[in-house]
Amino acid sequence: MPKIHAEIKISGIVQGVGFRPFAAKRAAQFCLCGRVRNTMHGVSLSVEGERVSIEDFLRSFRESAPPLSFIENIEVELSENLLGYKDFVIEDSVSDSHRRTLISPDIATCDDCLGELFGDGKRKNHPFINCTNCGPRFTIVRDIPYDRKNTTMAQFPMCDDCAEEYADLENRRYHAEPTCCNSCGPRLFFCNAEGEELSGDATELAQKYLSAGKIIAIKGIGGFHFACKTDGVCLVNSLRERKRRDERPFAIMCRDIEEAEKYAEINDAEKRLLSSPQRPIVLVKKKRRKENMHISENGCIGIMLPYTPVHHLLLSGDIKSLVMTSANFSDLPIVYKNEDALKKLSGIADGFLLNDREIHIRCDDSLLWEFCGNPYFARRSRGYCPYPVTAKRELPRILACGAEQKASFCLARENHIFPSQHIGDLKNLESLENFEEQIKHFENILDIKPRAIVCDLHPDYLSTQYAEERAKREKLPLYRVWHHHAHMASCMADNGITDDCIGVVFDGTGLSPEGEICGAEILVGGYKKVQHCATMRPIPLAGGDVAVKDVSRIGIALLNEAGLSAQEIFGEGAEEITKLLQSGINCPSSSGMGRLFDGVSAMLGIKRRVTYEGQAAILLEAEAEERISRVYPYTVDNTSSKLVFDWRKTVRAIARDLGDGVRVGEIAATFMNTLIECTAETVGLIASSHNIKRVVLSGGTFQNMYLLKGLTSRLSNMCFEVYTHKRVSTNDEGLSLGQIMIAAEGGGEYVSCDTARNSRD
Repeated sequence: MPKIHAEIKISGIVQGVGFRPFAAKRAAQFCLCGRVRNTMHGVSLSVEGERVSIEDFLRSFRESAPPLSFIENIEVELSENLLGYKDFVIEDSVSDSHRRTLISPDIATCDDCLGELFGDGKRKNHPFINCTNCGPRFTIVRDIPYDRKNTTMAQFPMCDDCAEEYADLENRRYHAEPTCCNSCGPRLFFCNAEGEELSGDATELAQKYLSAGKIIAIKGIGGFHFACKTDGVCLVNSLRERKRRDERPFAIMCRDIEEAEKYAEINDAEKRLLSSPQRPIVLVKKKRRKENMHISENGCIGIMLPYTPVHHLLLSGDIKSLVMTSANFSDLPIVYKNEDALKKLSGIADGFLLNDREIHIRCDDSLLWEFCGNPYFARRSRGYCPYPVTAKRELPRILACGAEQKASFCLARENHIFPSQHIGDLKNLESLENFEEQIKHFENILDIKPRAIVCDLHPDYLSTQYAEERAKREKLPLYRVWHHHAHMASCMADNGITDDCIGVVFDGTGLSPEGEICGAEILVGGYKKVQHCATMRPIPLAGGDVAVKDVSRIGIALLNEAGLSAQEIFGEGAEEITKLLQSGINCPSSSGMGRLFDGVSAMLGIKRRVTYEGQAAILLEAEAEERISRVYPYTVDNTSSKLVFDWRKTVRAIARDLGDGVRVGEIAATFMNTLIECTAETVGLIASSHNIKRVVLSGGTFQNMYLLKGLTSRLSNMCFEVYTHKRVSTNDEGLSLGQIMIAAEGGGEYVSCDTARNSRD
């Protein structure tokens, strides 16, 4: 049978995942000769052989490609003009002026490497063991194509043994760029609190420090962690005090699933996520609510399994679990450089487990729940970034700058939207500088020069100011997008929805086009345009932002608006706040759903002064009893242009229950049942007038799993198609995805180049 020639171009995640070795092995299997190489577009192959063999070769890409690869597209050109190849060769990568490849996220140590790590070979106890199926990727890449010279491994020349493995087609490390061993790889070492390197095995020194009840800083893949034993209440509280972590929960790293099950009830889907190559922190239900309160005060606990060789080595002895939290001070970016760790963390860590492999890009751990068998993100970062969301059409080159809390950005190119890793809250110069650095890196490795910029409507967000100043500097058009429209569009894009739908958007705060503070909104429409159909009765905030921390003020406001005296619940201190509310001075109103949760939590005595965002609402959810079906009375007011959820009857009913001695857990559950029922009724009214049966749920309030599960079930029973987030976070971190889609479809508030230049003058 005559031979033919095939030029093949494959795009997707096909670099750094063993794709070229896979292609070489399959070429040998099907008796093909030719070449394969990395390019700026992905992988390019030139092969010759019988037609049926080439067809089988191509089919194998779809059916049995490397586990970490993801093929988006295959282009094939067949020709009868042969080049006369005699063998199959992996060639050097090709660079050109256009970059189209996708980079793999960082991946947890695979089982094969773990076998070597604890075996008797030359990589026994090697803290940087990896292969084509695992190890660092995104955080070590300086540039593309993904070759060793373009990573932070460039400074470590391979020894002869590693070079032989790297060149061996049958070896698991064939063309694995971070390949190394104890002889040629990075070095692990341990320093005391003063930064002095100690002699001895670094892992053993770290274990001794941990066993002695000390706090150490550990350099990981995307940054440093603080670690200490989990069983010492005073020790964990000391870490909390040193880090200024207030009362926020810590995550723990467990040796294995068996150890994790000592802390939590873990279902099969959660076990799959915990054990997945991404190794996220999974929020799972505590076995007993009041246990391990020093680690997590609510009903869930964040658990992750080891994902680097160093983690596995640390947890291979007597220590089976560790508190593991990002090494930073609250509201500052995670530390990722050795010199910064020794300088900035010296007042927190008693010791430092360091290495000399540079982290090029910092990347926090991902944090998620399991919902309907899928990840449901609170923080999308390590293990998932920089994989893109694929749009159904080609998009302009746009940069979307997100909001302020849980900041992120997105870049669009062709039919790909690239959400950034977790950035954190933009509250200070250090966070803003990190935000700008990450944008610059993404634009470089993805070869995206934005032709337009999108931001939130709020003028005081640092992300908005960055967008306006850059638009001014580069003379780019600027789009400003309503916060809650962006939330709705984010969930639509997350699920590939292009038609109009109903958007239920519940969060704490967002600025409306009318300049109002809102946060419990129901919209109808699509990317280009929405109609604001429903909201919540506003809550006056006594003292403005002060009430967001002192949430007892919100509880007093709820009672005052409901025509009740707050003194019986809040004591004599309520009188002064009541007078302030009655005066109306410095009492802006908010329709934020988060504020309603805050106020009810304060009424129930669960939390009256918060130390971190969402604390009162999180603890209210944690108190809720299961199998409570009761619903409080409520009103949906239809006398204005928008439907309005009036919560005053609900507040009066809660006050009655408190007076009657009803359990706090029952009241909390009944309150959330009421929100579910009221929202479902409102959606039903809107659907009947707009003839739409598709609903998306977005916003930070939908991190409340009781509310999410209950409303999803209720709407589904009403025959609605209900969509929730799967690939980006439901909180403000996901906003930038929605901003991209709105701007791409011509929505939002367009600002011309000239206007953008003068917008901050």
